[in-house]
Amino acid sequence: MGINWIDILIFLSYMAAMLGVGFYFMKKNKTGEDYYVGGRNMSAGHIGLSVVATDVGGGFSIGLGGLGFVMGLSGSWMLFTGLLGAWISAVLLIPKVYKVGLENKFQSFPQILKHYYNGNVAIIAGIISFIGYIGFTSSQILAGAKLASATFPEFSLNSAVLLMGVIAVTYTVLGGIKAVIYTDTIQWLVLILGLCFIGIPMGYYKLGGWESIQANLPSEFFSLSNISISQIINWLVTIVPVWFIGMTLYQRIFACKDEKTAKRAWRIAGLFEWPIMAFMGVILGLFAKVAYQQGVFTNFGYAPGAKIDAELGLPLFLRHVFPIGMVGLMMSVYFSAIMSTADSCLMAASGNLTTDILKDKTFFSRNKIRFSQLITLIVGGTAILLATVMTSVLDLMLYSYAFMVSGLFIPVLGMLFLKKPSPIAAIISMISGGLTTLILILSEISLPFDLDANIFGISVSLINFIIFQLVFSKKSY
Repeated sequence: MGINWIDILIFLSYMAAMLGVGFYFMKKNKTGEDYYVGGRNMSAGHIGLSVVATDVGGGFSIGLGGLGFVMGLSGSWMLFTGLLGAWISAVLLIPKVYKVGLENKFQSFPQILKHYYNGNVAIIAGIISFIGYIGFTSSQILAGAKLASATFPEFSLNSAVLLMGVIAVTYTVLGGIKAVIYTDTIQWLVLILGLCFIGIPMGYYKLGGWESIQANLPSEFFSLSNISISQIINWLVTIVPVWFIGMTLYQRIFACKDEKTAKRAWRIAGLFEWPIMAFMGVILGLFAKVAYQQGVFTNFGYAPGAKIDAELGLPLFLRHVFPIGMVGLMMSVYFSAIMSTADSCLMAASGNLTTDILKDKTFFSRNKIRFSQLITLIVGGTAILLATVMTSVLDLMLYSYAFMVSGLFIPVLGMLFLKKPSPIAAIISMISGGLTTLILILSEISLPFDLDANIFGISVSLINFIIFQLVFSKKSY
């Protein structure tokens, strides 16, 4: 399917709009607080949509569609854990960190750890978070480029990387967190309009309606119980902790105009994750499986019965569903999904490096905005370079993600529930938990009951935290 001038015009107009948002907020930002936490006056609606776009957007077109392709409606339970994480953190985390963050003008997650532990804990957390998020940025750019180049043969992988990366990095560098949040809102709306109100109805019609859909799939695809207990546990342990350790989320908590707004934003985000985004994604993946069974993908090299990557099902299906003249909208939808996560991860990595690792040194304190923009540009350029030259970056970033969750989650719980949590316990907990997960992943050991390595990493982190908390809680440090 070729790309005509209408598609190109739609796509370029969308890209120009994203850059326009960045230029607009470049003129609005006056301080470091404007750049990293939006002046602390953002509304619940924009924050909530930005949170869900960041959390789901990057993996939406890939992950949820793949789950729907493989297991049907039961794949929606993955984002039910997102709903739980959002609502639990609204009750436990936001009341604990918002007031402290406002009083101390915090802009990052490690600064909270410094407040409740000490500077050493914050530096280690900042380094872990920085490595993870620069990798996440790179992995999102690379994943999106692979998706775009596979769907649109006119785009080579490197050209897709450069196009997506340059656009996302440019508006993020220029506009800071406000540009990210407002573009996330736009991107989420494009995603919903493009896939839910066009992709699903047109797909339903193209497949021949309900009877045809039902005839081409086994009954378990339409059930919510087509899932194992171990899979649910893996999703719970993998996804819920992210709501407590994600730098992107702390930046948005601090960006809210008050605590009530932050809680409302998290409730909004939870509802959009499940059921809205969850069922929209798996239904489209389910539709893709029907199309595959019907032989729709034969012209793309995937005849019925042929081996196919489940995560390719959705883009191939939408390529079939969307008529010529709407490919530009489809491209915009894909780029929206990826960029809404990539830009937030870029801001998180920049914030970690500027605020937590380099800190406010005198040589740049006079011009925090310009220095922050420079750091964001350097981090973004590094992420683009990694995505261009390292095809294994996705695996590397999964390791970084696992290290973050396994290392940082238990110290955050200690911060929430203990009056005097031990810094030594936190440091040992971070290192031991993260390393345990990495060793298990790298060694490819078969784990019991198909449980995720994160479960064992978090368990080791918890045990060490308890032991060293008991030993050092009454000592001075």
